Amino acid sequence: MDRRQLLARLGAVSCFALPFRAHAQALRKKVKITDVKVMIVRGPTWDWNLIKIETDAGVHGIGEAYWGPGVKDMILKRLKDDLIGEDPLNVVKLYTKSLLFNGGYAAIAGVTVQAASGLEIALWDLAGKLIGVPVCDLLGGRFRDKVRFYRTLSSPPDKDPGNPESWRKQAHDALADNPFGFTAFKFQGDSVAPTADPTFSEPGHDRYTNQLTNKDIRRLVERMELVRKEIGPDIDMAVECHWKYSVNDVIQYCNALEPIHPMWVEDPTPPENVETMERVSRATNVPICTGENLYGLSQFAPLILRQACAGVHIDIPKSGGLFEAKRISDFADLYGIWTACHNPASAVGTIASAHAAASVRNFRVHELAGGRDPWTFEMVTHEGPFFKDGNFIIQDKPGLGVDLNPDVVKAHLAPGEQWWG
Repeated sequence: MDRRQLLARLGAVSCFALPFRAHAQALRKKVKITDVKVMIVRGPTWDWNLIKIETDAGVHGIGEAYWGPGVKDMILKRLKDDLIGEDPLNVVKLYTKSLLFNGGYAAIAGVTVQAASGLEIALWDLAGKLIGVPVCDLLGGRFRDKVRFYRTLSSPPDKDPGNPESWRKQAHDALADNPFGFTAFKFQGDSVAPTADPTFSEPGHDRYTNQLTNKDIRRLVERMELVRKEIGPDIDMAVECHWKYSVNDVIQYCNALEPIHPMWVEDPTPPENVETMERVSRATNVPICTGENLYGLSQFAPLILRQACAGVHIDIPKSGGLFEAKRISDFADLYGIWTACHNPASAVGTIASAHAAASVRNFRVHELAGGRDPWTFEMVTHEGPFFKDGNFIIQDKPGLGVDLNPDVVKAHLAPGEQWWG
């Protein structure tokens, strides 16, 4: 089977799992989309784009598109009209339509794909509510009822990353204040060099280059060694690079990190060059995880085919939604590449992403970066805790299993926003 045949087969998979196709068929052409609404919630770090799709059956679905400006306008001014009057159970068709009819608006990446991804998530929530089953069951069923999460720690620790002790303290505090029971954490390794030399006055430092000096590498490794010593050998730790480094420098860095056994080094080189990522991946035994800046299977495919990473890091409300994430993950699995989920979303996008993670086989761990403040999970209605022992628990409720809590959301709307206004 060649690449074209493989991609065609992946694209031909039905969007509904077999047990639910009869239920979906019974509703087809009986429910129509009547409105699409968007509002922006101001989170602790990002502005979250929340989406609501309404129907003539009185049932609605909610979703979230990747954070940032422009998404709301794209949905309301370009994509909304293409959905009104459509059957909401044609999830993949409507996602495809959103991109196909807007080819002149960057429909292979950027805001257009982000907007379509949020709509797709809301459609899956709506479909689950109409049929009466959780979203992950519609995606082919679940491999797991709980999804392991890792916590991304902020940067810089204690506002003083130049001080090695601040890294040890951050690791200690993360374990001590750990209400969700996380067993994995990510540390912002890329903050070390610029904060140790904020004026870029050391030899070899320049604000616009991606060089790591020997001194930088020693600093980075020293701090990550302190973190490993503090958390112990059994807690997983990832190290963030944010695409900042050149190939040879980051290979040296990764190899120097090998004794502390990181879960992965993330985004060591810029994502637009698969060949450099492949070179890094082949030159070190440290796992490389990347992909948060990629869109759709078409952009992940070269990375996977070249086996340029150990794990694909899919940001589901950004890269195409739930079904596209499943296609990416299934394709990666054919090459022995595992899936992790990047996630700066609110509770809505986080829960949607966790449903996709539950439905794919070779899944490792899911990020929690944007929902650390208590209110960010209070913004949705739910019964019982979402997290236990570092795992998100999939609730056996229709759709995503949640709806918005108006009081909490209204208290955190971005300036100028109104409740589903």
